[in-house]
Amino acid sequence: MKLGHLFLLLCALPGLSAEAQSSFIFTNAAPAAIPRRASIIFIQCDGLGYGDLSCYGQTKFQTPNLDRLAAGGIRFTNYDAGAAASSPACAALLLGKDSGQVKQRADADLPLAVDEITVAQVLKNSGYHTGLIGEWNLGDENSSGAPWKKGFDEFAGYLDGAGAANFYADYIFRYAPRSILNATNHTLEDYVGREMLYYNAIGKRETYIPDLYAKAAGLFVKNNLPDPFNRYRPFFLLLNFKIPSQKIDVPTDAPFSDEAWPQPEKNRAALISRIDGYVGQLREQLQKSGLTNNVVIFFSSAGRPKNAGGADPLFFRSVLSTNDLRVPMIVHWPGKIPAGQVSGFPWSARDFLPTAAEIAFTAPPANLPGTSILPVLSGRTQTNPPAKN
Repeated sequence: MKLGHLFLLLCALPGLSAEAQSSFIFTNAAPAAIPRRASIIFIQCDGLGYGDLSCYGQTKFQTPNLDRLAAGGIRFTNYDAGAAASSPACAALLLGKDSGQVKQRADADLPLAVDEITVAQVLKNSGYHTGLIGEWNLGDENSSGAPWKKGFDEFAGYLDGAGAANFYADYIFRYAPRSILNATNHTLEDYVGREMLYYNAIGKRETYIPDLYAKAAGLFVKNNLPDPFNRYRPFFLLLNFKIPSQKIDVPTDAPFSDEAWPQPEKNRAALISRIDGYVGQLREQLQKSGLTNNVVIFFSSAGRPKNAGGADPLFFRSVLSTNDLRVPMIVHWPGKIPAGQVSGFPWSARDFLPTAAEIAFTAPPANLPGTSILPVLSGRTQTNPPAKN
């Protein structure tokens, strides 16, 4: 039967309303394509300030990889870390809550509760593969707040602040389903506890933990590239560096060894240059993997700069004022975020969860105080209220 005859027959069926008849429309037009969801990377430092990056006005040294990231996207001048300390700031980021809602529990070192939903759970439940590299500090392996109980498919790092602050630790925690060899029974398991870092264990200090994080991040991207074999499954990676805050422990003060600066400032600058290099390495891996467009990168800091390792935060103008929680925030998403923007739009850590949910075409938990800033990123709303810097 020809399509025209079929259409006439359907319209003539008894009891078929005019509204129903109008729904039977035949067309040769192709259906609208469903866009592939973007992968999401959030790179978070600890205690990084405005004056630590040349794209925010640093004049004593350069951060070229972060400058390029900012030039290709949007640099915010009014982003609030959410809290002065990293643990409540990270909790605010993960839960989409105000720091006041999480600070008391974070100060008491309590794990995330069973009913607290993280951004990783939201994204995993919508089909993302999720990974955490670095500091967690929101629940140990025996608690309700263990990272693999809070939405992370993979984890490599430390479960408390003390472990994360040892940059030459002789162990690391890893969670990787059916991928870790149990040396006792030679089976592949999800988690075996502390895994020894051999050279550090014998006192050689050869494995610098932030370097290890950067290498792990590149491998995560390489191993989880959206492709036909995983049905173009997007990924979410949270890369949590415990630097440059707490203490300054860096393998070398190069390339600033000959500067006429105090030694702590040389060390801090070297550490920040190392962070800049990590960003460059990760973007190089994304380029090698062909994943340069459909990935959105957030770069920021948890907590404000502190006097750590003898370094004065004011030396590089890292802090804007004594009670200011504003820190750098760069967002890069080619094709979606117009390049070269500087925005004074005010937002904070609590807004990341609803933003990530909207990027993933899914819904955040109800009754969160945060709101999605995706309209700001894509240029659908005003992005330049008066900046405070």
